[in-house]
Amino acid sequence: MTPPARIASAIELLSAVEAAPRKPADAVANAFFRDRRFIGSGDRRAVSERAWAVMRHRRRLAWWLERVEAAVTPRLLVAASLLLEGWTLDGVKQSFSGGQFGPTHLSGGEAAALKRMEGHAAEHPEMPEAVRLEVPDWVVPHLRARFGDAVGAEMAAMSVPAALDLRVNLLKGAREDAIAALAGEGIAAEPTALSPWGLRVEGRRLVTSGPAFQSGLVEIQDEGSQLVALMVGAAPGMRVADWCAGAGGKTLALAMTMENKGQIVACDVSAPRLEGAVRRLRRAGVHNVEQHLIAAGDKWAKRRAGSFDRVLVDAPCTGTGTWRRNPDARLRLVERDLLELVPKQAAILAAASLLVRKGGRLVYATCSVLLDENEAQVQAFLAVNPEFAVVPLARAWRGAGEAPGGGDFLSLTPHRHGTDGFFTAVLERAA
Repeated sequence: MTPPARIASAIELLSAVEAAPRKPADAVANAFFRDRRFIGSGDRRAVSERAWAVMRHRRRLAWWLERVEAAVTPRLLVAASLLLEGWTLDGVKQSFSGGQFGPTHLSGGEAAALKRMEGHAAEHPEMPEAVRLEVPDWVVPHLRARFGDAVGAEMAAMSVPAALDLRVNLLKGAREDAIAALAGEGIAAEPTALSPWGLRVEGRRLVTSGPAFQSGLVEIQDEGSQLVALMVGAAPGMRVADWCAGAGGKTLALAMTMENKGQIVACDVSAPRLEGAVRRLRRAGVHNVEQHLIAAGDKWAKRRAGSFDRVLVDAPCTGTGTWRRNPDARLRLVERDLLELVPKQAAILAAASLLVRKGGRLVYATCSVLLDENEAQVQAFLAVNPEFAVVPLARAWRGAGEAPGGGDFLSLTPHRHGTDGFFTAVLERAA
């Protein structure tokens, strides 16, 4: 594809994303490229990167377009992003030249509006804080409560594309084996700083079609997510419940730490998610997992109360910790989502806690950076469940070196740790 054709495809992809406001952008992109198999892998990468660059800076781009009295359309969002990256207006006009497969010519009004933007930096002194931070207005007080004066640095890190993290499956081989296998595929991987099983690959590399992934030696999993599984402390012979297992990412890691010995029950309210985990479990060589679909009126948990050594609750949340991977999610998040999630999390935590045996542990985790879903949620649970107590981070930590940060909980952010934003609390039931 020519550079103008790539820009035209990025505009088309952004239009498809905007036409499906409640659908994740990556799902829209997958369908977009599936319907356009003529677009090669290099071109797909370039088109995606251009579209994602717009989504990462959408609020600032829209603010500028409104300031110069231009329409906020996918077409002008892309043009504005080029200008604010340092392109000249003449360079943008050449890309919007109306040539074969490229965008149509800029109109006189479009060119005049963009001219007023030329030479400016992305930020402006008059820009509101929420626009500068690239977040919804309502979430700013929550972020300030969490990060204080560091909120700018934390949100800037959320706008940087995430590296590709892999988890080595120790059931199939050691980390050194995985590094060598990936090198044989032309992929350079380095050990992660905190996870003893993690590898980091810089840039966008396709690993899922290679033998290291296909054989189950590696799985795609952010280092922060790996650390959640590590904090569970699941050992061989234990009985473990993964209460919100989803597609099984953390279930796989738990089975690995248990060396396929003992029992894991992967629970979820979604049958398709549970079914989607079956292939992953088979590929990883995991055979100590059974699945349970949680349904209304289900007595399964009641019959198994107090019988699990470890219970992991990877609770549904706002996903604010994953914004560097899902920049479109911050545009879709509304305050009602948080207000509905907090009581749902509390109910899930309460239900899952009944499974924990005396002396066992309940591990609560989210991929959120908001206090309401994390520290406040745990404190509210402890207030009505005095038989549980916090296991301080220093005692619960099982990763490489000292535990990151201090205090009682594991709290990870892209800015401070280079991971997605994750929160983990380990609670122990009195013996």
